[in-house]
Amino acid sequence: MHSLRNAVVLMLAASAPLGASLAQPPVKIEVKPDAEIGVRLGAPSPDFTLKTLADSAVSLAALKGRPVVINFWASWCPPCRLEMPLLIAAYQAHRDQKLEVLAVNLTDQEYTKDIRKFVAEFAMPFTVALDAKGKVRSRYGLIALPTTVFVGSDGNIRAVNSGPINAATLDRHLTGILTP
Repeated sequence: MHSLRNAVVLMLAASAPLGASLAQPPVKIEVKPDAEIGVRLGAPSPDFTLKTLADSAVSLAALKGRPVVINFWASWCPPCRLEMPLLIAAYQAHRDQKLEVLAVNLTDQEYTKDIRKFVAEFAMPFTVALDAKGKVRSRYGLIALPTTVFVGSDGNIRAVNSGPINAATLDRHLTGILTP
């Protein structure tokens, strides 16, 4: 077990409507303090290259010049399941504006078969990237699942939504990256 010096473990309750009991256990996300942590609005989005579920590689730098939504998720995360249809609909509605969605899975916390099952269930039409060692998650300073980062075509972070996203918030942040 990690000591407090070696890791910070954040316990986050799964999202539930007011008055509802939490049926899911807390979501644990481990963040190592020696990693460069966090992102700032207006700053360049930290670059990364990850293997994809399709067994190729994807690099954020290769997408510069396009608006990008980076969504951190896991198949065992109930709020991730709830917001995925919104992300899929947004991607399909804005493909003509060259919108890219990178669905970054916390692969170090689950099995590939569960990832594939989730992707198939939702017929996810965008790139699924595998954060197999949790390095991208740490670099972006994740504190909740899901987390969605909105990157403008200039490569700078325009918004970060920590926790589940709703349609109005998604539309507002998409406007911020799709408008030249």
